[in-house]
Amino acid sequence: MAAGLEGLGVPVLETILSKVAFRDAAAAACVSATLHSVASDDALWRHFCVRDLAVCDQPLDPDGNPCHSFKEAYRRWFESFGMYPFPLVRRAKECWSSIKRWMTVNLPEVNDTLRKGASEAEIKSAEKILGVQLPIPTKVLYRLCDGQQTLTPDLVENKLLAPLGVIGGYEFYDYIVNVHLLPLRLVVTETKKIARQLGFLTRSKSIVIAASYYMEKFFFLNCANGQLYVGTRNLGEDGEMMPCVPQSLIRPAVDIGHDMPQDALLLWLEEHCRRLQSGMIKTRELKNCRSICLFPETPPYCSVAVTNGVQVRSSAIFVPEASEGNGGDYYYSYSIRMSLLPEGCFLDGTHYSSCQLCSRHWIIRSRDIIVSDVSGEAVIGKFPLLLPGGEEFVYQSCTPLPGAPGSIEGSFTFVPGRISKPEGRHFDVKVAPFILEEHEYIF
Repeated sequence: MAAGLEGLGVPVLETILSKVAFRDAAAAACVSATLHSVASDDALWRHFCVRDLAVCDQPLDPDGNPCHSFKEAYRRWFESFGMYPFPLVRRAKECWSSIKRWMTVNLPEVNDTLRKGASEAEIKSAEKILGVQLPIPTKVLYRLCDGQQTLTPDLVENKLLAPLGVIGGYEFYDYIVNVHLLPLRLVVTETKKIARQLGFLTRSKSIVIAASYYMEKFFFLNCANGQLYVGTRNLGEDGEMMPCVPQSLIRPAVDIGHDMPQDALLLWLEEHCRRLQSGMIKTRELKNCRSICLFPETPPYCSVAVTNGVQVRSSAIFVPEASEGNGGDYYYSYSIRMSLLPEGCFLDGTHYSSCQLCSRHWIIRSRDIIVSDVSGEAVIGKFPLLLPGGEEFVYQSCTPLPGAPGSIEGSFTFVPGRISKPEGRHFDVKVAPFILEEHEYIF
């Protein structure tokens, strides 16, 4: 058999071995000198590293340390992750790598908070203390990155780190949320602390996996069914939570017809990564620091309208921690970004170099039924003055909604020039309808 294979020639043998599993290539190396030479070629092991682990440009071990060859890199990955399905390891690695690449370009401060992967022993210790068995995808994610180091004994440093959650958040009025992925150490301590208040955590095999350090917002991973939940306003009262990921997508263990498990945490992070990469969510200033802002920036979730040179961009986000399930009100925060285009204000054939907001009018719908029709002066107590090509005036507010889906639309009344010195007649600026969506994914 060996002689027959060797007769095929080295190029053909290289192609054959590149199609098999790495174990088969390693076994082939024991058959003959020719196969040993082909199976030991580092180009073959580079192919295996790329195919199985997405280790591409240079041979690196799981901690990012350089190896002298791709074969050595593959060996170290196998020693660290051989107990997990490699397609899942690759998928989780690509998820973290994509998030880190985005952060490197847009928010490198967050990358600095991401911890190196936890060891298998650390994961087993956390499982023992918590009395749970983590879903396999969550284990792999934490083996690759042990959450964020954003809580320290130094209160001043904590204040600087609080806006740097890898998930991000939103603000309206004095209400600020910014969600961090917890390291295993805090998963244990926060779960034990909240379990003393909410006894169901122990019974449901749920653990705290992510949280905001401003206004309280907690995400819980149910280790039994693999779903991720977020606490509502009734969390402390009756333990009410909402699922964050479509249940139909969750497979916490390998089952018939699927060779790769996927739990809610993996799906949640992948969806977050897609939103970052697509530009649906971006960074904004928060407390004099850039952070990830969860208000959508792209259609169809962000509407855009231009009237007489005034542009208004609008979008909303679900606020689960202020909402109620079981027929109660949902709460949404909405973000309005208004600006005057570089050409200035154009009204009745005349150009104006500025315009100022006087009043607002909102129509809010729930399931196509008008539930609120309100008018009033100013926005959050302000009368923004817009100048050509100037920075957007941004403000946030919130509204209850008896049921989703819903929408908000309306208008702002402006005057050319200034309120104190009008240069033309008042005019209405359209706010195009924007969605208050039914939440498939909750962040």
